[in-house]
Amino acid sequence: MVNHGLKIHFLVVALVSVWWIGFESVIAQNAPKYSNEFLTIGVGARALGMSNAVVASSSDVHAGYWNPAGLTQLQREVNQPKFQVGLMHNSYFAGLANYDYLGTAIPTDVGVVGISVIRMGIDDIQNTINLRDQNTGQFDYSRITKFSTADYGILLSFARKSKIEGLSLGGNVKIIHRIIGDFAQAWGFGLDVGAQYRKKDWKFGAVLRDATSTFNAWSFTLDRTTQDVFLATSNELPENGMEITLPRLALGGGYTFYFLQDQLTASPEVNATFTFDGQRNAIITSDPVSIDPSLGVEFGFRDIVFLRGGIGNLQQVKAEVGDYKTTSFQPNFGVGLQLADLFGLGTLSVDYALTDIGDQTLLYSNVFSLRFDLNTVMK
Repeated sequence: MVNHGLKIHFLVVALVSVWWIGFESVIAQNAPKYSNEFLTIGVGARALGMSNAVVASSSDVHAGYWNPAGLTQLQREVNQPKFQVGLMHNSYFAGLANYDYLGTAIPTDVGVVGISVIRMGIDDIQNTINLRDQNTGQFDYSRITKFSTADYGILLSFARKSKIEGLSLGGNVKIIHRIIGDFAQAWGFGLDVGAQYRKKDWKFGAVLRDATSTFNAWSFTLDRTTQDVFLATSNELPENGMEITLPRLALGGGYTFYFLQDQLTASPEVNATFTFDGQRNAIITSDPVSIDPSLGVEFGFRDIVFLRGGIGNLQQVKAEVGDYKTTSFQPNFGVGLQLADLFGLGTLSVDYALTDIGDQTLLYSNVFSLRFDLNTVMK
């Protein structure tokens, strides 16, 4: 006989699943297709050099962003560093936009906790709304002011190993704050859940980002002059409202090969990201599900020097002449250096990637990131 408690459990799961499918189908009609996109760029030059194909292999402080379940790898050995800090700064669009990341991860007796802070902003934007004096009608350049537009993301992570050998589970509480000068701001909240499974040299990972959908509540504050300028230039006045980010599912699998008496390693990984917000310009596309695959590989020599590469952002592009489409892709490259026992404090990892954020302009950026592994006992 089937346990009654188990029957009730399956019934609850079924009812929640039916409700969720219906809920997603309703909000998908009104949700913007691209929302909180600054959180999809990625952190850490290792991942960027591998075209973000790291859902299964991410195992350091950056896992708080890529797959929180990977944070449990900080506990894999007694003599492993117990405290990690990650840093990254990058400029996009010829220095117009700045992207900054700071993360930390600390193992505890019950699991690993982590904090990731991301900021993407454009600063010193000239505000010319009040350039013309409303009383005299003259242009007064001293009336030009400056403002910033910035997106902030804070990820509070927790991960722990399950009772199933090789399986780790993790999640993020996501807090979002977006500002556009003094004109508008939004606060958002969401959740990510992830899992990793490791069996010998095999690695598998899954992460559901914005699992409950992420909701940004926007509020606008426009003075009378700004409203008049909007109306005079045939623009609509913005209204307070809700912006919804629908879930996206990322799956990954990889394997590690060993050569030269285990001194040389090769770790390829394949990822696929599923979006559920309508047809996108992806290599596998439909309505409402689109699939964006990526492939990355990392070669390591004695865990000191690393060479990385990846292919991602596969798209179907319409030919300039003729009624047919071609497939485009974006290659990425990277290198890494790990310096152990640095001044007796721990390990310093320096990573570099030559990558693009996926705008198909081939204007690549040079990305550097640092990771500090601090020893448990400091003298």
